[in-house]
Amino acid sequence: MTLYRTYRPQLFADFVNQNPIKQIIQNQITTQTVPHAYLFAGPRGVGKTTMARLIAKALNCEKRDENDCEPCNACTSCTEITKGISLDIVEQDAASNRGIDEIRSLKDTVRFASARRYKIFIIDEVHMLTLPAFNALLKTLEEPPERTIFILATTEVYKLPETIISRCQRFDFKKIHCDEICAYLRRVVAKEGIRVAEDIVKTIALRSDGGLRDALSMLGTIVAIGVHGKDREITWEEAQSVVPRSDLERVKQLISYLEDRNAK
Repeated sequence: MTLYRTYRPQLFADFVNQNPIKQIIQNQITTQTVPHAYLFAGPRGVGKTTMARLIAKALNCEKRDENDCEPCNACTSCTEITKGISLDIVEQDAASNRGIDEIRSLKDTVRFASARRYKIFIIDEVHMLTLPAFNALLKTLEEPPERTIFILATTEVYKLPETIISRCQRFDFKKIHCDEICAYLRRVVAKEGIRVAEDIVKTIALRSDGGLRDALSMLGTIVAIGVHGKDREITWEEAQSVVPRSDLERVKQLISYLEDRNAK
């Protein structure tokens, strides 16, 4: 299994960055004021779908303390969501299911009540839907059945009709800071029982351009190429086929010398 799937956060506490968004959603769960429709906008690989699944898990957790937003990760509902087999979560990729027929089929599914507390519909890359599909979704999105929640995720929010945006509670996800990505990667390699040089970790973080999923994918590829067994150290020779070496500190030093007119 790929690293980004293995280490997908299963608790809000493990979710990296997006702290204001995380705090608001946690408060909504504990105070039972969750809206019927969310819109998560932002770059790829920053946690939009992960946050959607955490919301679904917390709302349907059978053992969650009402004063706490964290799911137990042990009950039947939590384990089904973790495995991706829950009947209470319907995930649809609008990039490959973008027409009016697919939305009509989804609307038929909405009519069936949840087996537990909430039925959650997650539509990824929602900006890919056709205009007739958006129009077909509009009424259901505005007045969904009781205990039904829509979570729309997009990397190109400007392509969505205003009529859709206005019916959702919108959250804009930001790119993750390089230092936070580095810290997360260090935790992952420690759990995997391998050693990775700090400059390799920094290079992966820089090349991921703020996307934690991309960083984990690059790390996973490097591990697959170079590591055989535990307690093994990844070298630059092994890493360079995935992330060409970037001597960023030397570049910074050169610029500093130029600024100081230090020709020597």
